[in-house]
Amino acid sequence: MTSAPAIGFDYSPSRWLRRVLLLVAALAALAVMLCSLPLWPRLALVVVVLLATWRTHRQWVLPVVVAAGWGSGPDWTLHMADNEDVAAELLSFRVLGPFVLLRLSAADRGVHALLLAPDNSDADIRRRLRMRLATVTPGEALPRL
Repeated sequence: MTSAPAIGFDYSPSRWLRRVLLLVAALAALAVMLCSLPLWPRLALVVVVLLATWRTHRQWVLPVVVAAGWGSGPDWTLHMADNEDVAAELLSFRVLGPFVLLRLSAADRGVHALLLAPDNSDADIRRRLRMRLATVTPGEALPRL
C-alpha cells in the first residue's frame, strides 16, 4: 500500500462561528436584562458578558495559526502568524457533518483548535482529511473529542 499524500491548507477562523458567538452573547445579555435582579447587578453582568465576548472575538480575529499541513505519516506542521513553522501532534479530532475539528499540540506553543467549516475551507480538503482521519489505526490511540 502506498503512503497517503500530504494534505496542506491555509487556515482562517470561521465567520459562522463568530456570528454564532455574537448571537449567543446578545441572547445572554438579553436574558440578564430580563431577569429579576436589581439594576446594578444586571448591568454588571451585562458588562461581564460584553467583555468576555470582546476578548473571545479578538482571539478569533487574530489567529495564531495561518496554515497547517499533515505529512505522509503522523507528522503535522503548523505555520504560525509570525512566519515560523512548528511541528505539532494531533491530540484529537471530531468530524460533525461538513465540519472537521482538529486539536493540535505544538511544542512550546500550546494547544490549538482548528475548525474547518464550509466557509473557511475547501470541500475537497475536508473530504481528504475525513478520509485520512478515518484510517487512524487503534495503535495510534487518538482520543476523539
